[in-house]
Amino acid sequence: MDPVSRLRYTRAMERQDRQRENAKAETRDARLKAALKANLARRKAQARARQQGAGDASEDQGNPSSED
Repeated sequence: MDPVSRLRYTRAMERQDRQRENAKAETRDARLKAALKANLARRKAQARARQQGAGDASEDQGNPSSED
């Protein structure tokens, strides 16, 4: 292989490596973004459930039964 061909080949391989790395990074970023979104939705649902549960409990405590 002559030096010019070798240089072209090397540059082409480096470019392919960079493209693969970028694709991996984009895939990873997409997975992390989806996981973060799902986690946030789950935490919001938990907070709503806790808030509703606290509201139900305070209503129960606000109406004392007269068992004198």
